[in-house]
Amino acid sequence: MAPRRFSLNAWMRGFLCAAVLLLGAGPCCSRHMVGDSLWKRNATYNVSMTTEIAVTTPPVNTEPELPGDLVNPVDPPNESKETIISFSVFFILLLLFFSILLVHLMIKYQFRYLPESIAFVLIGFIVGLLLFISELFSGVALRWQEKFSPQSFFLLLLPPIIFESGYSLHKGNFFENLGSIVLFAVMGTAISALIVGGGLFGLGKIGIVYELDLIQSFAFGCLISAVDPVATLAIFHGMDVNPTLNMLVFGESVLNDAVSIVMTKTVLNQATDNSDSAGMILAWSGLQFLMMFVGSAVLGILTGLLSALFLKFVNLRQNQSLEFAMWFIFAFSPYFLAEGLHLSGIMAVLFSGILMSHYTHFNLSPITQVTVQQALRTVAFMAETVVFLYLGMQVFTINNTFKVELIIWSIVLILIGRAANIFPLSFLVNRCRNVRINFRMQFVMWFSGLRGAIAFALALNLLEVEQFSAEVTGIIITTTLVIVLFTIVFLGGSTLPLLKFLKADRQSEVDDVTLSKTEEQGIAVATTGDEPEPQLTSKTKQIFSYVDYRYCKPFLTRRFTKKEVRAAQVDMQRRTHEWYQGLREASSSEE
Repeated sequence: MAPRRFSLNAWMRGFLCAAVLLLGAGPCCSRHMVGDSLWKRNATYNVSMTTEIAVTTPPVNTEPELPGDLVNPVDPPNESKETIISFSVFFILLLLFFSILLVHLMIKYQFRYLPESIAFVLIGFIVGLLLFISELFSGVALRWQEKFSPQSFFLLLLPPIIFESGYSLHKGNFFENLGSIVLFAVMGTAISALIVGGGLFGLGKIGIVYELDLIQSFAFGCLISAVDPVATLAIFHGMDVNPTLNMLVFGESVLNDAVSIVMTKTVLNQATDNSDSAGMILAWSGLQFLMMFVGSAVLGILTGLLSALFLKFVNLRQNQSLEFAMWFIFAFSPYFLAEGLHLSGIMAVLFSGILMSHYTHFNLSPITQVTVQQALRTVAFMAETVVFLYLGMQVFTINNTFKVELIIWSIVLILIGRAANIFPLSFLVNRCRNVRINFRMQFVMWFSGLRGAIAFALALNLLEVEQFSAEVTGIIITTTLVIVLFTIVFLGGSTLPLLKFLKADRQSEVDDVTLSKTEEQGIAVATTGDEPEPQLTSKTKQIFSYVDYRYCKPFLTRRFTKKEVRAAQVDMQRRTHEWYQGLREASSSEE
């Protein structure tokens, strides 16, 4: 049959499918992503794409559908990959446009009762509802379970969010609380996973919830124990909470992810090899985490130090484009190298961001310093927005795999597991701390254990585990999604009233509190340097501060001459004058 040309219907089908696929067009067009096992188990169509679009007849699906309508959707048979990807990129940019406009209106009209992250989830929910209704009337096959790609999340969206948080981190606060953070992240996650996994296994045995076997129960307990730094950063950043409380929750959420990933992989390995004893499993998990923690931290630190030395001795300050490009390479290379070495990219890029902000930043030209800060905040904001839009759109993947009793008991066990690690461990660390974690802070830490896209991405990775049946996988994915949305919307939305009630935020006596992370970042730009780093009091910390000031900074940062300082001032004045003249000319032309 002769190739068919594009028609209006073809354009409409392409746009509709692109809208639903969103950023998942990549995994939808590739069988090498997370849904590869589903493709093999439930292939519906086998479409041959060429540069010229030809009419094809899909073969009949002879395999049964997966439970919960988690069938494998397909690309439109009459559209090319390039067309679908182009529409998908356009559509996500369109969603970002409306999201940015919403944030602008919230700031302009001082609507300070809804966190931005929850607003983005609601936008995703509304868009998902409209697309779901459109799909019902159009009859176009869609890939609902693949539109959120764990690979896209871990490799594209997460790195700028974590690096920006490390780059803007108060380093004194972080290292002051590092011992407590590690204890909460390691022991706390293990306690939570044991309570959730063991509780669900026992409840399943007596018939109260959907029955999962031992491996499935503890795999779910491990992945759902991942406290998400993206959700935590988005909720806490605009609230100006107590610095110690903020650092404990944020630091735990970052390190906790590495623990959850190691524990989940260890449990899944037992699905194929259950010959090891419980002691061997525990010892091997601890060794894996230790190697991951030390290796990731060393990799991030070495990259940060190398970037400082390189930009100190290689003079790229006269060409800001090359300077920014080199900074960008050093900023994100440790994440991908760590992931390639089976380490924690999150921890590597966090430590790299801390070191680069402490040393490398001061080897940059003034123009590049401003560019770096603004570009980093912008990219991190857009990545966070896409993550929450994704989560809101996932609601309509829920169908027959919705197990109410499993969801309710999972939430109850998560809260119990969170309490069982926060309060006892706080009692232990208070015996060794100068600044005690009071009960109010402990209660907020218990309440703010937000789950997010990391837990959901780990659940989607179960699609690759052949030992998990399609039914169990669908149930775990659905349960994880509901818990993620519950913690973000309910717990995240209730955080501000709780902080006000407990007076745990520093603005508790001020009525003008903002929940906008974007507005708070704008204020931070105007007041950079006004808030000093916490003073280090212990003898060890004073020694570290002295060594850093006396030896590390002179070795790793460049001492600018008076001539260079003057030249930078003249350059900044010239650029500011050009910008001001452009504004005046624009105002004159309008008049």
